[in-house]
Amino acid sequence: MTQANEQAAYDDNNIFAKMLNGDIPYHKVYEDDKTLAFMDIMPQAEGHVLVIPKQKAVDLADLEPEYAAAVLMTAKKVMQAQRQVFAREGIIQMQLNGSEAGQTVFHYHVHLIPSSIHELGRHAVTQADHTELAETAKQLAATITV
Repeated sequence: MTQANEQAAYDDNNIFAKMLNGDIPYHKVYEDDKTLAFMDIMPQAEGHVLVIPKQKAVDLADLEPEYAAAVLMTAKKVMQAQRQVFAREGIIQMQLNGSEAGQTVFHYHVHLIPSSIHELGRHAVTQADHTELAETAKQLAATITV
């Protein structure tokens, strides 16, 4: 655990770095030259998607402006798809910086969760069914227009 003013160093072996390197599988929703969006395997609600930059960045303080802009543009595309696929207006956009804030994977990422704050489940409690994740990823991907 880091001290209050000390940021964790980037770990090339974190799960998102492994995904970007093609070392572990994931359920892709969208990808471009600067970002990757995929299903969270420990979702807080159905359709929970993570968006990450293809830059090594622990948190927002490390993120280059062009990657920050790309993450937001990808988030916008995914949110539009989530609204269409899940027929709901409410999408929680959440981003945590540092362990004290609840960040558990130290690669910058944004959570996009089709839910209301009152329906939101706890994160990292139950792993989702991968067949369902794959189907949801396909539905969202087919809905995103570039």
